[in-house]
Amino acid sequence: MIAPAPASDKEQIPEVVDDQEEVDDEIGGNPQKMVRESKKKKKKKKPKKKKPVQSDPPRVGLSKFFTNGVYPEGEIQPYKDDNSWRTTSEEKQYLEKITNEDPETTYSHIRRAAEVHRLVRQHARKHIRPGMTMTEIAENIEDGTRALVEENGLDAGVGFPTGLSLNNCAAHYTPNAGDKTILKDGDVLKVDIGVQVKGRICDSAFTLTFDHTYDTLLEAVQAATNTGVREAGIDVRLGELAGLIQETMESYEVEVGGKMIPVKPIGNLSGHSISLYQIHGGKSVNLVRNDDPTKMEEGEYFAIETFGSTGRGYVIESGECSHYARKVDAPHVPLRLTSAKSLLNTINKNFGTIPFCRRYLDRIGESKYLLALNHLVSQGIVEDYPPLCDELGAMTAQFEHTILLRPTVKEVVSRGDDY
Repeated sequence: MIAPAPASDKEQIPEVVDDQEEVDDEIGGNPQKMVRESKKKKKKKKPKKKKPVQSDPPRVGLSKFFTNGVYPEGEIQPYKDDNSWRTTSEEKQYLEKITNEDPETTYSHIRRAAEVHRLVRQHARKHIRPGMTMTEIAENIEDGTRALVEENGLDAGVGFPTGLSLNNCAAHYTPNAGDKTILKDGDVLKVDIGVQVKGRICDSAFTLTFDHTYDTLLEAVQAATNTGVREAGIDVRLGELAGLIQETMESYEVEVGGKMIPVKPIGNLSGHSISLYQIHGGKSVNLVRNDDPTKMEEGEYFAIETFGSTGRGYVIESGECSHYARKVDAPHVPLRLTSAKSLLNTINKNFGTIPFCRRYLDRIGESKYLLALNHLVSQGIVEDYPPLCDELGAMTAQFEHTILLRPTVKEVVSRGDDY
């Protein structure tokens, strides 16, 4: 038997339950809690990838910007006269297509090198100023080249030592270690930069001055280079092309100190064809008319470069050598110096037939190598390229572009907004 509950003084009030609460309990509880839980279940959006931004100075590799491996095409110039049919030829268009798709012959290598060249020289043109040492200028250019091209042994890197020839020196000067030369206000500076990708070398140069005395000299040389670029093409004879370059350059005069001085093409310098891993490919584009019947051919690369001078228009070797290159057809000769054998191995591994300078040997840890290097030169294995200078007091200028004679059109791969 169950005992009865004790009596209470007040009447018990039954608990009132809200109908909505009952419903809420039935379907899972507090609606605010449900909202919070539903928010948790939503997937978080992934943050958008930020577009890469080039640094200043430029040091971010190009592959970050051209992720598909397609690099900008250079300036396109249609062939003229007897070759104008090439532009619309289906046969030549097909040939060009399969050439570009072949990883060995693709145009993407030279275009990548050219885009690096444009970015590096853009920065150089803005920042090179009197008071800087030649070493500062060279290292800034070369550091930028190595970073942008994403240096990778012989697959990608500097195409040749940065040329920084001053005044009467026209070519083949770059500072060696310890060189304290400083750029001055009245100097005429030639800046020659090379970039290579898979052996395809982009070779292009410009000249800087910091007063207006020699502006017309620069104008003359740039015009002569543009003439060479415009008139070059498949089946063009090199001797005739030289005459057109000469004619353009000799149409200018420079006023210096109230005296009119004719601009002369430097007769013993020239442009050249460019082969794979070989800056001088065997054909020369001279700057003075001659009888050379050699023709430019389909598929060839050329460096169209011209040099003008207020001096005699002729250069000689002068000064300490900095430029070297292992010869493509170097003889196999016994080397009596152990140090020469070791240095040759270093050259083969790091440069192959790509030109190098003494600073590059310093950079990879070589030391006390001059005896060995001179021995390789004397044995005909390595070529030395001393500075080339006109007479003292003369001023020289240089402009240069790399062109590609494609089956359908001519591509000026190094052309930019600057020149």
